[in-house]
Amino acid sequence: MVNIGINIINELLVDTFNDILEIEQKSIQYMNFKDLSISEVHTIDAIGMYDPKRMTEIAGKLDITLGTLTIAINHLVKKEYVIRKRSDIDRRIVYISLTKKGELAYRIHQKFHQDMINECVKELSESEKKILIQSLKKLTHFFKSKYNVENLKNKYVKRRGRDE
Repeated sequence: MVNIGINIINELLVDTFNDILEIEQKSIQYMNFKDLSISEVHTIDAIGMYDPKRMTEIAGKLDITLGTLTIAINHLVKKEYVIRKRSDIDRRIVYISLTKKGELAYRIHQKFHQDMINECVKELSESEKKILIQSLKKLTHFFKSKYNVENLKNKYVKRRGRDE
């Protein structure tokens, strides 16, 4: 009986994750941003609207390498969503900020998330919202503590070291 519950939870998590990604991708396409991938939108989201960000800060937020981010930023510069500016003080430091087009994509993506959450919780009572928040906090904590990249690397290295 317990396995049935676990299977249902697994199915719901996987389906929800996949549905959100698909809905997000389709919403981008319908909002006149056909040239953006979902990962590019998430890069725009990590850059944010207000303060220019250093490449290392953005890469850290997205949990990707600087090389991977450089490729993404190159694409976004060509598409005119972001601009690069070197620091006047230290030319090695590169700041990234959104163009007007990038700011529009950012705002539309934020609105998409706000609308999605509002629709998800509009039928819930206050106590159901609290339970959902508590459950999501526990789920988030679990994934971040158990499956963060460093833990996975350490687990793999330890296992590989034992097997060799």
